[in-house]
Amino acid sequence: MRDHYKMFAGYNDWANRKVYTIAADLSDVEWERDCGVFFGSMMGTLNHILVGDMIWMSRFTGEGDVSDRLDAAPHPEFGPLLAARRSMNDRIINFCSTVSEDQLSAEFTYTPVTNPNPVTQPLGPALAHLFNHQTHHRGHVDAIMTQLTGEAPSLDLIYYQREARQKQA
Repeated sequence: MRDHYKMFAGYNDWANRKVYTIAADLSDVEWERDCGVFFGSMMGTLNHILVGDMIWMSRFTGEGDVSDRLDAAPHPEFGPLLAARRSMNDRIINFCSTVSEDQLSAEFTYTPVTNPNPVTQPLGPALAHLFNHQTHHRGHVDAIMTQLTGEAPSLDLIYYQREARQKQA
């Protein structure tokens, strides 16, 4: 299973690089425009993805900053958010490269931000949720980019897999 999660960590990095490359061209007004998605703007959505990753990685590793709000925007400006995103991508890649099969099947306990009741579950399915959560909200990014610019990057996993395979050849 570790190879499966390593692949998703690489995909996450690839997809985020594509998203942030396009988001870098947004004006300040576009960056903050409420486009009707769950976290409103590009700024809100990209911050939420990062906050979610921070929360989950802290649960997985016992280390790192966390927020007590899912709508927190620790980096309202693009530059600092990009730097934090790159660092988080590296952290996720490193974690997925070093996590053992035993760790993936072992249970851990955490307390959700939205509910004070502790939850116990195996690490592997929770790690799968981290990647699914990112993909879900990158769909919102796609909607925002389509509204603001008329186009959005193609972020299908299969395109990442094809590129990664070409690089290996």
